[in-house]
Amino acid sequence: MGRKYFGTDGVRGRANQHPMTAEMALKIGAAAGHYFRRFSDRTHRVVIGKDTRRSGYMFENALTAGLTSTGMEVLLLGPVPTPAVGLLTPSMRADFGIMISASHNAYHDNGIKFFGPDGFKLSDEAEEEIERLIDEGVALNDADSIGRAQRIDDGMYRYVERAKSSFPSGMRLDGMKVVVDCANGAAYRAAPEVLWELGADVIPVGVSPNGRNINDNCGSTHPQTAAETVVAHGADLAICLDGDADRIILVDENGQVADGDQLMGLMAAGWAAEGRLAGNALVATVMSNLGLERFLNSLGITLERTAVGDRYVVERMRQGGFNLGGEQSGHIVMTDYSTTGDGLMAGLQFLAEMVRSGKKASELADTFTPVPQLLKNVRYQAGQTPLEIPAVQASITNAEAQLDGKGRLLIRKSGTEPLIRVMAECEDAAMLEETVDTVVASVEKATR
Repeated sequence: MGRKYFGTDGVRGRANQHPMTAEMALKIGAAAGHYFRRFSDRTHRVVIGKDTRRSGYMFENALTAGLTSTGMEVLLLGPVPTPAVGLLTPSMRADFGIMISASHNAYHDNGIKFFGPDGFKLSDEAEEEIERLIDEGVALNDADSIGRAQRIDDGMYRYVERAKSSFPSGMRLDGMKVVVDCANGAAYRAAPEVLWELGADVIPVGVSPNGRNINDNCGSTHPQTAAETVVAHGADLAICLDGDADRIILVDENGQVADGDQLMGLMAAGWAAEGRLAGNALVATVMSNLGLERFLNSLGITLERTAVGDRYVVERMRQGGFNLGGEQSGHIVMTDYSTTGDGLMAGLQFLAEMVRSGKKASELADTFTPVPQLLKNVRYQAGQTPLEIPAVQASITNAEAQLDGKGRLLIRKSGTEPLIRVMAECEDAAMLEETVDTVVASVEKATR
């Protein structure tokens, strides 16, 4: 059964347009409250966090109304990173958690992500059942059993302490100058606080949210500002987070950017050498570079690939008992410390290795030589299905034949935006560009 509202990471879209309307959020809250209340008769709790988008107020109130109408007790965390909701849901003995965020998207988008009582994202089956309840409607509680809502003032500080606990005990960051770009998002207070408390000289960027500037020329999707700041201040590195702080992009002391693949390669190699890489494997998606796979294989480490989306990475990790996974985009999942991607904790792992080894960021972030990779996006309109057009399918088939034995081609619909992503890898740069451009042209023609 296909999902109507849920994508790869919750329900997402432009604020005040279906499905991201206040009316829909109320229905989602009531459906989710009804779904989770069925499992026991005790008092039921849900924790809600959000990032810094102006529309977060609207969705927070609408969700609260829907949830309390079914008897849920709502605990409002305010602006906190997505991983904080994953951590605090089981800590506060809640039935489930909700994060209101559209992650790396612009301010005009928003989303609703769910976490189960164990702090992990919901299964496809649970989301499909919630969708059914949204469409069918649910019975509301009597007036004497309506739930309540209350603010939790120390949610951010609880997360700060948990993040610090992932850093080696007794180790400090004294003498290190660290730029942290919080994308004017959910970690604008927590990330600088953690780094300062660990002893770093912190240079904050993107810490003045106004409701509309989240991810605006800053953060993990726009690391240029952080790179310029690193060079200007002579900093040791920059940690660039996205709007909800579940992903990271690193910038070394020279202003060079390193993606999630480089960080995962470093961590997997280090953890394997220490004997703490569970299953001697890293879980990553089909988007991760072929160079990463070759590097890991040279060390006897397996690369387990999944569909795109950190939820699928986590599912495979839990199935196989693995403790390290992530995405090239910077979602790094370390189940020893967190239940979902955590950009800050991943950055702390990198900083710890800098302290241990005495090496510069540029030395550690250049883990392997990537195979040339090219990714281009084509936007399409609602109702269009360009990948079903025969001419597009023929173009893809021809491109795959051209790359056979020389590289690989990946075509997919984004799970968070109306985009067709065309990605290829090939040692031959000219062939790489020609292959991608040919497919992109065919998709563009189909969307006119």
